[in-house]
Amino acid sequence: MTASPPYHKAKRPRENDWRLFLKLVPYARRNQKIFLASMVLLVPISIAKAVQPLIIGQAISLIRDEPTWGFLADRSLSGGINILLGILSLTIIVRLMFASLQGYLVQQVGQEITAGIREDLFSHVTSLAVRFFDRTPVGRLVTRLTSDVEALGDVFATGAIGIVSDLVYILAIAITIFGLQWQLASMLILMLVPVTGLIIYFQYQYRKANYKAREELSQLNSLLAENVAGIEIVQLFGREAVNAERYRRVNRRYLKAVDRTIWYDSAVSATLEWIALVAIACVLWFGGIFVLGDALSFGVLSSFILYAQRLFDPLRQFAEKFTMIQAGFTAVERIDELMSEPVEIRDREGLELKSLNNNRSDVSLKIQTGEIRFEQVSFAYKNDEYVLQDLNFTVRPGEKVALVGPTGAGKSSIIRLLCRLYEPTKGRILVDGIDIRDLPQGELRRHIGTILQESFLFAGDVKRNITLGENYPFEEIERSAKLTNIDKFIESLPQGYDTQLRERGTNLSGGQKQLLAFARVAIRDPKILVLDEATANLDVATEAEIQEALERLLEGRTAIVIAHRLSTIRNVDRILVLKRGKLVETGSHEELLAENGLYAGLYRLQMLGN
Repeated sequence: MTASPPYHKAKRPRENDWRLFLKLVPYARRNQKIFLASMVLLVPISIAKAVQPLIIGQAISLIRDEPTWGFLADRSLSGGINILLGILSLTIIVRLMFASLQGYLVQQVGQEITAGIREDLFSHVTSLAVRFFDRTPVGRLVTRLTSDVEALGDVFATGAIGIVSDLVYILAIAITIFGLQWQLASMLILMLVPVTGLIIYFQYQYRKANYKAREELSQLNSLLAENVAGIEIVQLFGREAVNAERYRRVNRRYLKAVDRTIWYDSAVSATLEWIALVAIACVLWFGGIFVLGDALSFGVLSSFILYAQRLFDPLRQFAEKFTMIQAGFTAVERIDELMSEPVEIRDREGLELKSLNNNRSDVSLKIQTGEIRFEQVSFAYKNDEYVLQDLNFTVRPGEKVALVGPTGAGKSSIIRLLCRLYEPTKGRILVDGIDIRDLPQGELRRHIGTILQESFLFAGDVKRNITLGENYPFEEIERSAKLTNIDKFIESLPQGYDTQLRERGTNLSGGQKQLLAFARVAIRDPKILVLDEATANLDVATEAEIQEALERLLEGRTAIVIAHRLSTIRNVDRILVLKRGKLVETGSHEELLAENGLYAGLYRLQMLGN
């Protein structure tokens, strides 16, 4: 098997927050009614919040017998206070009611966006070519699909709408204070300028630190996934301590990166707190001068002190949401990188739609006999490092052909190209005279039944592992099980075909899993059968049982068999011998032995070993 190249990807230029935010807009449009409703509710909430300090200021002016609103002028102190108390209570009720509803709608939009991105990301990842998975650690993908997706939901819900809410509130306060006293209002508004500059600076620094932390988390998850998947090797070779030390080093790097994000987050909060205190002190200082000069009433000054606090509240809240928002933007950036991965293997225009509409009739008419033809096919996993070179051969309908050769000769690569998991670098592959690129991928693979050396089973019942989610009558499921000699075993299970299997089928033996894989292929009745060491690593009794099932499956089908044990392919129609990606010999078992070439040498070595 060709070794997977190390993960490496050219770093893309970092996009600004606005461009990243715009990538979420299409998802918000899917829920635009809820989104617009939440935005409309910001207006009464902001007005109710902005009016409250004004009401308190009027109450103080009324107590001090200073000028007040006209409708309070002729009222007694208790009467005026009661009216102001009623208005204040009304604003509190409006604010609480609308804020609760708006908060619910905002979270709903955020969750809908998160769900939509998660679905699209999963669909995109499962559409990528195998080449992408060869170079990408599993832990990196798991991080993208889990923690990154969760983090980006807050960008829109808590972040975007929260910022709009804060801006509307700041605007409402600004209009109100300029109506009260423009000099103090100008001073407060001007103090927002350095605050904004500091937030932008810390935002940029936090973003870099958070991106680094997310990358370290991906490495951590990759190590965890690798060790869990290879736990038997870890324990058999006593790698626990070594791997634990490696994990500890990556974990310390992650901790150090997280510490940097915490530092920038704390710096923003502390800076805003200090500036808010300075703003209140300035209002008291200059406001006191205006009061002493009879240019300002004590009630209006009291309102300004409250407004000075409330003007910085949105910025303080932004500081509290700072970590969440920036983590979300980092997640959007990382997810965008994954979504920007090109889908290398695509159906040609018009074929994909036909496949989605489940229109199988045209393809079924085209693929009838199962002839396979490789024409000048060359293939390289990396540039100019060819594993297959100028392959030319034809497998006739119903013919059984074996691929033989030393390790690394390119046998598995031929299978991957035929199933279109990779595209040929040069040349073309035809099935029944049709270039496989002119067939929808789903239909091509439906007519090619592939059985690998180790079959993968999903968590779920036996029946679903045979149908893989497709709709087949139960009679068809039973028929495929009988055809592949696994019906008696399934019927002996506690719930028969409804028996639940563990992840990767760990509650079944290797032979039972292999027979289930045969049944999975048999129910689809493919024209072409591909066997990649399908009977290897099995005991003699199980192999005999599988061999009997295999003979039934092979009847009337074109077959390509990869086998390292040459004794198992003596009865095939033809053997193709590969060496370093080139076809060097072809013929029957007896013909190749008579030629005394590479095949004869391999056969004698195996017989000597046996």
